[in-house]
Amino acid sequence: MSTRTRAADHDGHHLTVTADDGVPIAVREFGPADAPLTVVFVHGHCLRTESWELLRGYLQPRWGEDAHMVFYDHRGHGNSGMADPATYTIDQLALDLDAVLRAVAPTGPIVLVGHSMGAMTILAYARLFPETIGTRIAGVGLLAGAANSVTRVGLGRLLNGPAVTSLRVAVRRAPRAMAASKHFTRHIFEPIMREASLGTRKVSPRVLAVATAMLNETSLLTMASFLESLMRFDETATLHRLGAIPALVLAGSADVVIPFAHSVVLASQLDDVELVRLDGAGHSVIMERAQEVAAAIATLVDRALAALANPGERPRGHEPECGPELAIAG
Repeated sequence: MSTRTRAADHDGHHLTVTADDGVPIAVREFGPADAPLTVVFVHGHCLRTESWELLRGYLQPRWGEDAHMVFYDHRGHGNSGMADPATYTIDQLALDLDAVLRAVAPTGPIVLVGHSMGAMTILAYARLFPETIGTRIAGVGLLAGAANSVTRVGLGRLLNGPAVTSLRVAVRRAPRAMAASKHFTRHIFEPIMREASLGTRKVSPRVLAVATAMLNETSLLTMASFLESLMRFDETATLHRLGAIPALVLAGSADVVIPFAHSVVLASQLDDVELVRLDGAGHSVIMERAQEVAAAIATLVDRALAALANPGERPRGHEPECGPELAIAG
């Protein structure tokens, strides 16, 4: 059973939720717990709660006391505890998400917003806990995500290469040694990931510094152990479960990690969906274009609240005259 401890902090409330297998999950809350709606943000691979900081800066003043915002670090990331590498799977992350929800949002409607691996975690959660979709879960935001085939296009194709295969074997054979390999992570992976995560527009030094710091602080063990689950990931059969609730699918046109084509496929399988393409944005769209992403999430929340207020009606996503995709130029 999950448990929680809480301590007040000037920057929200810091909590520790204990996952069902005993791993401590670091959580941060903003806004009243009894707000009309809880919005839970699920970060991506090798990131942490801080990846949402710029976006939160736009949403918190907008929502004020009307929303309960929850951010947390995945196991092996940020301030959450390390775990057995065998548990570094997307299904386990979905179970951790359930533990967080039970601890910090046991009642009331919830909107889930996930970036990259966080979006995949939400899809896995929908499969493992289908009874919550349309009851507890009132809306989903899938940012720079995919339902499957992440190794077929974009940078994901490198996951099938011999170097990554060797890395995965090394992690399985010597996890302790790999866990201490931050120096190797920094010098080998950081330049690749930095270039892959950013789009065609010039990115501010602050955004670059935050992204690099999070990558540097993620152990090679964590980075590599999730790769196999990412490679096998396929939730195409889950998408129909989301048809009953409003959805946002958003990504950058210059994302080479999970190309925008994945978002088009995702959106095509959802009924009440808004598809947003941010021209020139890369995989780190939530930091590169925080203001625009925040606006899209705010619209999703408005749609979810409208659906809750009018359960007999099913409001559609934004559909401009040019078709179901809303493009925002850089």
